[in-house]
Amino acid sequence: MPCSLKHITLLLLLASMACNLPTKRKAGFEVHGIDISHHQKRIDWQAVVQSDIQFAFVKATEGADHTDSLFCENWDALSNLPVHRGAYHFFRPRTDPVQQFANFAAMVDLHAGDLAPVLDVEVTDGVEAERLRASMSVWLKMAETHYGIKPVIYTNQKFFNRFLAGHFDEYPLWVARYNHWFSPWLRAGKRWAFWQYGNRGQMQGIEGDVDFNVFAGTLQDLHQCCVIKTITELPPISTPMAGSLPHANAAP
Repeated sequence: MPCSLKHITLLLLLASMACNLPTKRKAGFEVHGIDISHHQKRIDWQAVVQSDIQFAFVKATEGADHTDSLFCENWDALSNLPVHRGAYHFFRPRTDPVQQFANFAAMVDLHAGDLAPVLDVEVTDGVEAERLRASMSVWLKMAETHYGIKPVIYTNQKFFNRFLAGHFDEYPLWVARYNHWFSPWLRAGKRWAFWQYGNRGQMQGIEGDVDFNVFAGTLQDLHQCCVIKTITELPPISTPMAGSLPHANAAP
């Protein structure tokens, strides 16, 4: 077997092993967290907070009308615990971004100390890259106006490098790269704020696997990613001019 082919085979084997092994807590970071949805079922949050985590992201909504079945239960439980909570919306590029944001805002009230809202973008649903980014921009701008803080964009390394590199540089990035040895490699010099480094973590209070994350800074730095006013003190949802919106429901 040629040397180069041996190296490729070894890298593929190592990658496969990394995906199938339990995720271990990553050393060298001060701030750790998890993200969850209804897939983790009911969580004993009192047990979870004993595991030295500083933040937890919770799935709130998806598309124009879907709500995670356990969002309210998880969101309320976290409100009384010493953990920074955050909510995320799973973005459907073919669906009107105004309706998608309205769905999110109807469910998520942010209070002082909560993390900035998150737009989870990891599928194109068959739309072109330009239209994807235009639709994302609408959601992001509405969220920033409504909550008074720049939202976080979540995606994976491959998706970012293909569709988002060189765009949305002003927004913090939360990136998934499941690798024990290497941190995310991002085009256009983009730096990540949050890194989801594994999806097979084990934690007291959660049945089954959970995603493990770290923050690229100190706990004091994390406070910069948190809202400083409650939603009741912020302006109501403002709908952009119709002419400024992409035709989100049109055929590509």
